[in-house]
Amino acid sequence: MLAIGLMSGTSRDGIDAALIETDGDGLVKPVAFHAQAYQDGFRVRLAEACARAMTMDAPGFEPLIASVEAELTELHVEAVADLLGRSGHVAEDVGVIGFHGHTVAHRPDRRWTWQIGDGAALAGAFGIAVVGDLRSADVAAGGQGAPLLPVYHRALAAGLQKPVAILNLGGVANITAIGSDGALTAFDTGMASGLIDNWMQAHGDMAYDAGGACAAQGRVDEARLGAMLADPWFAAPPPKSIDREAFTIEAVQGLDLEDGAATLTAFSAAAVARGIDHLAERPLCLHVAGGGRHNRTLMAMLAERCGVDVRSVDVLGWDGDALEAQGFAYMAVRHLAGLPISFPGTTGAPEPMTGGVLFRA
Repeated sequence: MLAIGLMSGTSRDGIDAALIETDGDGLVKPVAFHAQAYQDGFRVRLAEACARAMTMDAPGFEPLIASVEAELTELHVEAVADLLGRSGHVAEDVGVIGFHGHTVAHRPDRRWTWQIGDGAALAGAFGIAVVGDLRSADVAAGGQGAPLLPVYHRALAAGLQKPVAILNLGGVANITAIGSDGALTAFDTGMASGLIDNWMQAHGDMAYDAGGACAAQGRVDEARLGAMLADPWFAAPPPKSIDREAFTIEAVQGLDLEDGAATLTAFSAAAVARGIDHLAERPLCLHVAGGGRHNRTLMAMLAERCGVDVRSVDVLGWDGDALEAQGFAYMAVRHLAGLPISFPGTTGAPEPMTGGVLFRA
């Protein structure tokens, strides 16, 4: 089946749209990929919607969030149209769309998570069935609702030597560990690019630290880094997940631009090292996906602090920019087949769960 996957991640940089052929099990064949960047104004409104959602006791109507949701949905319609055009396919060729939406608040401690995006409107725009709201059932059952990519990582990594780990670096970082016996363990490790981006936007008049060039010129403030890592969340055993807003740049205020960037980059890397310490088996290699793999300083710090071989997933022939979007296409097909997308070892769900809500065209 041809399936489209859509991802708007915690980096808030845009929409990733992927077209794959899959049976939701062992067959995975990438077909096309398209990345659509958000305009600066929408990024600001999206960030405001996330901040507003985090102040609420539960998901509900809020004018700003509703407005942003409508705009977000229309941008996803545009992304799907562009992907179809670039791939040479038409809507009738596609069996399902996996629609992640955008997480405006993630509160598994309160048994809710909130991804905005109108699945019914997206289905109606193309006449294609849409599987959305992929996290809520897991969280309502007591799981963390994240990460969800491990089931896709397992399919991709079938031929790799175990134990192995796949690390995704978006705004938040999450790791999938596949043991020598094939067992899955997955969890968020902490921040990835989120705080670094916030720092560069607040103090460097730049959207992000391109290539880690700014951090490379700075010095890590180990005292401040230690204070940040003292948060009890890092000592908590997995499975666990975290919201992008859980940490702020306040901890490095007063540092110059380069030292702040270096310290926040080290914070992301050291958090991954702490995460690896929770694993029953240390991975032979850490394969890195997501936009953060383009940050050379972060990749170097990961190798130094984790003490394992660190490589981009691109050396495996995978597209590290497309992986998350591909994964949501894969999960949509699994939903249609009644197959689980989350497991006790990946989200802490009480049992394997299919998840998702089907919106028929």
